[in-house]
Amino acid sequence: MSEVAAKEIEAAAKSYASEAIRLDSQGARGMAIQMYQKSISTLVRLAKLYPDYSLNRIYIERASTYQERIKALRSSGGGEELPGSSDNPLSNADRSGTSTMVAPLNASYDELVLEEKPTVNWSDVVGLDDAKNALRESITFPTIRPDLFPLGWPRGVLLYGPPGCGKTLLAAAVAAENDGYFINVDAATIMSKWLGEAERNVAKLFSSARNMLRKGKSAVIIFIDELDSLLGSRNQEVGGEVRVRNQFLKEMDGIGDKGKKLHLYVIGATNKPWSLDWPFLRRFQKRIFVPLPNIDARTEMLEMSTSPLHMDSQVKMSQLADILDGYSGSDITDICQSVQLKVVSELFETGRASEAESRPREITIEDIKDVLKRRRPSVSTDMIRAYDNWSENYKAL
Repeated sequence: MSEVAAKEIEAAAKSYASEAIRLDSQGARGMAIQMYQKSISTLVRLAKLYPDYSLNRIYIERASTYQERIKALRSSGGGEELPGSSDNPLSNADRSGTSTMVAPLNASYDELVLEEKPTVNWSDVVGLDDAKNALRESITFPTIRPDLFPLGWPRGVLLYGPPGCGKTLLAAAVAAENDGYFINVDAATIMSKWLGEAERNVAKLFSSARNMLRKGKSAVIIFIDELDSLLGSRNQEVGGEVRVRNQFLKEMDGIGDKGKKLHLYVIGATNKPWSLDWPFLRRFQKRIFVPLPNIDARTEMLEMSTSPLHMDSQVKMSQLADILDGYSGSDITDICQSVQLKVVSELFETGRASEAESRPREITIEDIKDVLKRRRPSVSTDMIRAYDNWSENYKAL
């Protein structure tokens, strides 16, 4: 097996899990479930591709833990059965770390789309003032006072930038601000499972959104994650992929003005904007860069993440934020979790964890530096240059 390839898949699963935990802690139940499911699917895929990999047992156990959390979130929601509830990707993966799972070749509309009212608000999105302002100008203001926009308003918004910087939270926050309905779609799942019925389900997606507006919702936002999986450039395409892309293009044209003042918006998110075909790219009139956090945002993130931890008074968040230049928001969350695990592990190793009043020692700056020796930023300088170059040519605030 390729150790490097396995590590890349493992890193993807960890990234999905970290995002799920963050969304879970913020009460974004539906989005957290989707990210847990992505992590599970990735871990099971790793076990299937590399059945002899030594860590497979750990991966399957971890996936089982995420599956239990999904069940807990679903039972606490009290609403409809959520997408994926009838499918357990671990059902054919045994605990020895091997897997005979065969992914389904099709899936129903309800299994691929999450409809929910977000509980996220703008205060949950740290920094990103330019992106917040652009979204409010494009969605919030026209929804409140459509009479002030005789020329119409943007219906397509593209959020692009490094992974783990808040694109999903931005979309959820603007939906919540407008008392809007939030339809969360995973583009990668669309392309992998909507075979045969692809265009019909894309049409149903937009038809459902229009029906929600007729029922009195002030705005409906369709959020499509990993947009490049759906609309990216391809050298070779099968007929199903062509049809789903053409149907999406047709639907995007259908929500244009054309005499209708519908408050139906499509927000797409991608880490690879350069992969998008131009015919689709121009349907997104607003193209907003979601960058790595600046020093003020990193300071605020650190204060939020470390607030429940026992920190040494000598640790200054502003100084630590300076050290973390180049790290994404999810990187910062992961680092704080790793530091917490470090001091908790020490407590267990001393045998004092069983004592009711025992607590981990204070976290010092040396603990953080020790973690940073083993944790590099998830976004390289080459990637940052690529985003800057693309923005020079295509950004549209």
